[in-house]
Amino acid sequence: MGNTTMKKTTSASSTSGTKLGRRKYDDEFKQQALQMIRNGQPVRSVAQALGVSEGLLHRWKQENRAGQSDAEREIEQLRQRLRQVEQERDILKKALSIFSRQT
Repeated sequence: MGNTTMKKTTSASSTSGTKLGRRKYDDEFKQQALQMIRNGQPVRSVAQALGVSEGLLHRWKQENRAGQSDAEREIEQLRQRLRQVEQERDILKKALSIFSRQT
C-alpha cells in the first residue's frame, strides 16, 4: 500500500510505574487501518502489521459503521458482495481449467 506513515500515541498513565496504560490511537491511524481492511486485506494481517489487536480493529469498524449513512452502508455491503462474487468466479475459472485438462 505505498509508503504511508501511521501515527499511534501511547499514554502511560497508571498508578504503578511498571504498568503501561491504554494506548490511544489518533483518528488518522484508525481511518488508515480501516481503509486497509476496506481494500480487502484481512483483519488479522492488518492487526499484525500495525501491532494492534483484531478485537480493536473490529471495534473501530463497528464505531465507523454507526457514523455512516444508509447509502454508505449499502455501498460497503455491495463492495463486500462484489468481492465474494469475484472470488467465486475465480474459483470456478480454476475448476473449469482443471476439468478441461482432464478430458
